[in-house]
Amino acid sequence: MRKVVLSKRAAIKLNKLLEYLDKSLIQIQNFPNSCPQTELVKGLHLLIITKQTSLLYKFDSESIKVVTIIDNRMNPFKLKTEL
Repeated sequence: MRKVVLSKRAAIKLNKLLEYLDKSLIQIQNFPNSCPQTELVKGLHLLIITKQTSLLYKFDSESIKVVTIIDNRMNPFKLKTEL
């Protein structure tokens, strides 16, 4: 298997993306009701991470379950099959 090597620029961009995702996860950890519920499934919340990417999650009193991460440009009918 080949080794993947990131350039300095790619590593910086990847770290920024991971930091942004981490901030988003902290947001729903502290305020799980801060994101709207979807109409697809009761109790499923939508967190928009970037213009192109969203995260769908459910939560209860003990945990937050990330159901999937989606491309916002995808066909909504395809999303239903993922859930």
